[in-house]
Amino acid sequence: MSAPEPAACTRCGRTRAAGDDPATALAWVSTRERGVPRWLCPDCARRHVRDIEGKLPDEYW
Repeated sequence: MSAPEPAACTRCGRTRAAGDDPATALAWVSTRERGVPRWLCPDCARRHVRDIEGKLPDEYW
C-alpha cells in the first residue's frame, strides 16, 4: 500500500511534479484537520513547522 499522492499544497497551491527530486517529494507533509487530509509543500511546511508541532488549527497560521 502506498501513500496517497498530494494534489496541491493547501497553503500556496503548489503542485508536485512527476519529475521532482525524490528528496523534495519526500519532504511533503500530510496533516489531518477535522478528518480531512491536507498537504503542505516543503516550503510551507518549513515556514509553519511550529504551528504544525503545536497542533494549531489552520486558521491561526
